[in-house]
Amino acid sequence: MSPRHTLELLAPAKTADFGIEAINHGADAVYIGGPAFGARSAADNSVEDIARLAAHAHRYHAEVFVATNTILFDHELEPARKLIRQLYDAGVDALIVQDMGLLELDLPPIQLHASTQTDIRDASKARFLQDVGFSQIVLARELSLAEVRKIAAATSCQLEYFVHGALCVAFSGQCYISHAHTGRSANRGECSQACRLPYDLKDKDGNTIANQQHMLSMKDNNQSANLRALAAAGISSFKIEGRYKDLSYVKNITAHYRTLLDEIIEHPDADGPVYRRASSGRTTFLFTPQADKTFNRGYTDYFANERRHGIEAFESPKFVGEPIGRVTKIDTKGRKFFDIERSAPIHNADGLTWYGPKGELAGLRVNRSQPDGGGAGIDRIFPADALPPELVPGTSVFRNHDHEFERALEKKSAERRIRVDAHFAATDDGFALTLTDEDGVSATATLAAAFEPAQNAERARTTLREHVGKLGNTLFVLDELTLALPAMPFLPAGQLNALRRDAVERLEAARLAAHPRPPRAAPIEPPVPYPQDALSYLANVLNDRARAFYARHGVKLIDAAFEENQRTDEVSLMITKHCLRYSFNLCPKEVKGIRPEPMQLVNGNETLTLRFDCKRCEMHVVGAMKPHIAKMRDSVVAQKVSFFPNRPAAARAKHGAAQANP
Repeated sequence: MSPRHTLELLAPAKTADFGIEAINHGADAVYIGGPAFGARSAADNSVEDIARLAAHAHRYHAEVFVATNTILFDHELEPARKLIRQLYDAGVDALIVQDMGLLELDLPPIQLHASTQTDIRDASKARFLQDVGFSQIVLARELSLAEVRKIAAATSCQLEYFVHGALCVAFSGQCYISHAHTGRSANRGECSQACRLPYDLKDKDGNTIANQQHMLSMKDNNQSANLRALAAAGISSFKIEGRYKDLSYVKNITAHYRTLLDEIIEHPDADGPVYRRASSGRTTFLFTPQADKTFNRGYTDYFANERRHGIEAFESPKFVGEPIGRVTKIDTKGRKFFDIERSAPIHNADGLTWYGPKGELAGLRVNRSQPDGGGAGIDRIFPADALPPELVPGTSVFRNHDHEFERALEKKSAERRIRVDAHFAATDDGFALTLTDEDGVSATATLAAAFEPAQNAERARTTLREHVGKLGNTLFVLDELTLALPAMPFLPAGQLNALRRDAVERLEAARLAAHPRPPRAAPIEPPVPYPQDALSYLANVLNDRARAFYARHGVKLIDAAFEENQRTDEVSLMITKHCLRYSFNLCPKEVKGIRPEPMQLVNGNETLTLRFDCKRCEMHVVGAMKPHIAKMRDSVVAQKVSFFPNRPAAARAKHGAAQANP
């Protein structure tokens, strides 16, 4: 079967315990940050914890990927190399990488995955990364189904696609606002999330088009309706965003997509490919997965089906919640309660939200909900605090915290079991129990005992089946039991239980021994040329090893990464497919007579210029690095030896600016 016919559900893990729950809820693989060099600096984990996660995942032949996807300074390369060796020894299956300098190091034979930070938007870049040794590549979130098909046609490696979670408005790896304004580099895992701030949008003459809206904030990604089409287009790994998300998110969203992918696997299209799971076992959920219950900013499928309106979360970057009803009455005397005509039961401790008169999001926690307190289908809500004045009759109300749903997720909420067939046979000196799992892995345990025929054969058969099938505290569930016996023997329950436990232990050990450690792909020799022969700061080259990598692949001009630059001239600080001209119906391609003139985003004292590359349908957010941020790099830059020592720094900076500005 083609590797692309194996569908992998890839879930996030803030901690090892979160990762274990993701596996229990049906993930085929999890990705997690190590103790350093991950693009989520607040989601670090020890090597020991990652080893614990890997041991659990491998029981199901699931995999663990570690994000080592920041760009690295020269002095960080050796510590990174040592860490990668420790991760490999801990059982990690693959590394998620952005910095090409790592490919120049003496690494263990661990599989490499190209991070979304490598900005994979076209077939030539995807093919290059495959040819230099990446086995799996994370495609840009902005790609349409048609673009995915083109990349799939040009490659044979595994293609990974984000199917759920927060959307970074910029092309990944192409946002420098955080570093320019705060010194916190998104490419080094420290993004300050300027995209979630409110801005005024102004035209070239300073006229305000929109006031205090979250102009760069996107709704959350949800590809639930596109999974079958994505698989047909060539996607084999379906990735859930969220290494900062809480445990209920991981459980609920993993379960949601496990259910959807299982439907595709079990009911393929009549004229389409047949798919299989990427790991072992079936998950039974002790709750009903509901994606709308978990934190989201509203949902969009982004650009999967080409550009469309409605991808923005301009009103609020917070979790508004599911529509729950409408206020019908307010306690005007003490403002201690209100009545709501609701569409579903409201529970004590639920969180309710609404928009105020100025468009601001407000909310409260329910202290007590009195069903039908104001009439049939109407609840009387007593909040924990006094009612705010902006809550009036007619207000639409949402629920962003369903207390009963969250309580269900705090408990054990899933069981994952691997099917086994059992074969119980008589031997020359006793009995043997062989367990064979759904992957074909077998283990046999033996019992030395004299064969004593049972006086009641039917009762003995029932006892035998009952005790061999007692797998409730293991990761196995009995499918079929076959017997190879001259007659039904009498065996005490204690002996049968001991034999079963021995067989289970042996099968678990055999499964771990049989876990298929994914191979490291060999790069093509001689080295294939990079699609371009010149790289600006947008390539994020921060160390000499990365420069050597690109030079070895035919690149002649390599500018320094933005994080290494001292310049304070204006450059593109963000490149995005989201276009504010399109959002406000000012697109020159759709409205005759409109020119793509620059616009401005204003937040307090910060002003960013918007320039529009209509040929590529991209928006550039242009600004300058603050002088005090540039000075922070003086001491580091002074210690670096340029890869092109004869080329003046000013010339390199000029080249980078020309590359960045449309």
